[in-house]
Amino acid sequence: MLFALQGEAITSRPVDVVRIALPLLVYFAVMWAGSMALGRAVGLDYPRAVTLAFTAAGNNFELAIAIATFGASSGQALAGVVGPLIEVPALIGLVHVALAARRFFPAPATDTVPPVTAPEGPARV
Repeated sequence: MLFALQGEAITSRPVDVVRIALPLLVYFAVMWAGSMALGRAVGLDYPRAVTLAFTAAGNNFELAIAIATFGASSGQALAGVVGPLIEVPALIGLVHVALAARRFFPAPATDTVPPVTAPEGPARV
């Protein structure tokens, strides 16, 4: 519903949309890269470092705060609508970066626990 209410504002104020979108793109890139580097620095394996990076980059709740504080037709709500419109493609792009970054992490350790085998002899019931 909010996207429909802000549709005209988005199309009629492209400069405002760009002014909102650029800092968000920088935020996503810095938070993701910083969290990925931090995960690598503290010795996290690739899956955990990627989880940390995407959790940090995608952790914004400005839409709910903007609507609750300023109303659905406010400029703050416009920023809250533009945010997800930028966030989704940015995070999808970062998925490709994350896949390429796998080579900077050590290979996963092989399973050192021997496989469980069935005991010899008749089965007990």
